Amino acid sequence: MDIDSHAGELASDLGVEKQEVVADLKTLLEYDVPLNEAKQSLRRKYGGTSGGTSPTATSIGDITTTDSSVTITGRVLTLGTRTIMYNGEERTISEGEIADETGVISYTAWDTFGFEVGDTITIGNAGVREWDGEPQLNLNENTSVTTESESLSVPYEIGGERSLVDLEPGDRGVVVEVTVIECEQRTIDGRSGPTDILSGVLGDDTTRLPFTDWDVHPEIEPGASVRLDDCYVREHRGVPSVNVSEFTTVELLDRSVAVTETAPTMAIGTAITEGSTFDVELHGTVIDVRDGSGLIQRCPECNRVIQNGQCRSHGAVSGVDDLRVKAIFDDGTGTATVVLGRELTERVYGGTIEDARDQARDAMDKDVVTTTIAEEIVGFEHRVRGSLSVDEYGATLDATEFEPITDDPTDRARTLLAEVDG
Repeated sequence: MDIDSHAGELASDLGVEKQEVVADLKTLLEYDVPLNEAKQSLRRKYGGTSGGTSPTATSIGDITTTDSSVTITGRVLTLGTRTIMYNGEERTISEGEIADETGVISYTAWDTFGFEVGDTITIGNAGVREWDGEPQLNLNENTSVTTESESLSVPYEIGGERSLVDLEPGDRGVVVEVTVIECEQRTIDGRSGPTDILSGVLGDDTTRLPFTDWDVHPEIEPGASVRLDDCYVREHRGVPSVNVSEFTTVELLDRSVAVTETAPTMAIGTAITEGSTFDVELHGTVIDVRDGSGLIQRCPECNRVIQNGQCRSHGAVSGVDDLRVKAIFDDGTGTATVVLGRELTERVYGGTIEDARDQARDAMDKDVVTTTIAEEIVGFEHRVRGSLSVDEYGATLDATEFEPITDDPTDRARTLLAEVDG
């Protein structure tokens, strides 16, 4: 429905001139006011009710992004709380999912309505907006919420308890039990200036995922097994990332949460098709070592690789030496760039960064370090494990493990044939 149609609908409901409504609606939209909020604002301006004619009850499965407002009865599946910046102000909102027998829909509540996970509620005059191509309920000051005495039976899991492998960006009110694999504290430029956060990797028996703790809970430290109640999930470099906030309850567990020791092994072509994966194992052959490998220099401020003492963000800087490999990795089904950090690069190179400096100084050429590395890995099969990012520029895997495959190819072929023959 275009602006003219929305304005016509409003004018008809409110009994005012359509041209006047069109002008007001266009003005609000030019200031980036969401359509539903703009329509509600005009209803208040012209003396109408916030929703016009009360919307009839709708099944969740029938809600579309073209709906303006709806009334539904459903069961609250999840409920999470977080703060956001809205129109320059910090707002506390509640988010989650609600379901009936026909489907599930996410919601955002801009006020405190008092419902809990598992409640059956009737939501009256909820706005509908589009989020990532799907409808989402918007509960605001014009919305009514009534708790029903009779519970609605729904074919969906009630509550936010999840395994890491089941998490998706956009999940709210999530509860996970995990072991902290990696954790570091750092300071970032936050909303209110310098802010301390924790970041690292969490694991359970299904997979591993990155996390950020925006409120620095002391219980979160390497090796700790914890229950995190009320997390939300964002996308980070194409994969789900667990976010812990001031509203998250962190509980130390009196038992250890088992962490999977293996990652799923995939063909490169399959991995690229499935998209970014935080923890995956690939087998293939290094066919080349790219420019920007070997002995490099990084900016001391932002850690970016610099060229000729120049950082793209900080200009002329005194670079910090580092070692890195960017290898082209192929298995016949696809190609990925595998990036080895300093520790893995030293292992491949067979020496430390000091050794690399000495070699480059003796040859008066840093490229000799790259050549030495290439001689060790190009043309050989390797097993690599790490985080795979897939975007319009291709596939890149940041390696956590990298080692040569030393078993006899003939033996592997015989084993494969035996498996095929049963």
